[in-house]
Amino acid sequence: MRNKLEISDGFYTASQARTKIFKIMDEVNLTHEPVYIKSKRNSVVVLAKEDYDGLQETLAIYSVPGLAQSIIDASNSPKEDWISHEDFWK
Repeated sequence: MRNKLEISDGFYTASQARTKIFKIMDEVNLTHEPVYIKSKRNSVVVLAKEDYDGLQETLAIYSVPGLAQSIIDASNSPKEDWISHEDFWK
């Protein structure tokens, strides 16, 4: 669980985040929980790159009609129906 020290309403202020940026980076990579940072002008969310990449991939899959269901259907098919990448590209 996240150390709530100096976090107000689940947000770091921009000043707090500036002094703790490396700790914040470690935290999001360890916990895979987003960290929220706010200032008077705007707010941001800090995510681990792995989590961001996963969200982008999910969005890409769901942006193609039927692709998500096709992946689900394929993963539910019997393994003996599967072929290797090598055989696929022959």
